Amino acid sequence: MVLGSAAKQAEQLRKDGNLYFKKDRFGAAIDAYTEAITLCPNVPVYWTNRALCHRKRNDWLKVEEDCRRAIQLDHSSVKAHYMLGLALLKKQELDEGVKELQKALDLGRGANPKGYMVDEIWQELAKAKYLLWEHASSKRSWELQSLKEACETALREKHFLDDSQPEGFLDEASISHMKQLEVLRQVFRKAGEADTPGEVPDYLCCKITLDIFRDPVITPSGVTYERAVILDHLEKVGKFDPITREPLDQSQLVPNLAIKEAVQEYLDKHGWAYKVD
Repeated sequence: MVLGSAAKQAEQLRKDGNLYFKKDRFGAAIDAYTEAITLCPNVPVYWTNRALCHRKRNDWLKVEEDCRRAIQLDHSSVKAHYMLGLALLKKQELDEGVKELQKALDLGRGANPKGYMVDEIWQELAKAKYLLWEHASSKRSWELQSLKEACETALREKHFLDDSQPEGFLDEASISHMKQLEVLRQVFRKAGEADTPGEVPDYLCCKITLDIFRDPVITPSGVTYERAVILDHLEKVGKFDPITREPLDQSQLVPNLAIKEAVQEYLDKHGWAYKVD
């Protein structure tokens, strides 16, 4: 394809900007990308490149502006959705930020499931979802504690212990009162269990990394692995199943939708499992 004069100049400016960026000269890179945008405003990569410079400078408002423009030009821009998600998280717009990160992750997995960005995006998404869970968990914990105390107070008022009873003597009303208090405490302990960190079930974890699945795939042998991990194994170690040692090719890997759905259901109920080291 023959580029026009403006397009050629814009491309050269993009290359100049990339060179400045590699040398950490972000101001000069921004100037170069801005000139490229002036010449060819409908090229999304110029906007995402400039947004990346703004990100390096922690200018999140400009990151958001450039990414929104890039998305208008290319709805499938992984970098634009990713950096927009980060910018929204910086503004404490957690729900919207998570949506953009999830969009970036879905697009990234479709384009290059082994790409470094997929793992980076998942890490940021997991941190954001953990933060959402933490906020919601703290609120639930406070509400449960307040309700528990109110219920205990109501029970005590209903079954007031008579101080005139001889020491060591408990009548039926007092025994019933204590039983009700214990049942009440058990109910509230049960209610808080989902927010208590524990161990993720083995069947939801990759047999190689032992981490909870992100993008599970199943082999013809019936073993499920994390996609990026098994692809890395096939490329660097050999074309065989690491557990069964059966011959295995990338084309034989199939998304394990049942496990993926089970993982998501588990994470929805146990947000603490999003925590990453």
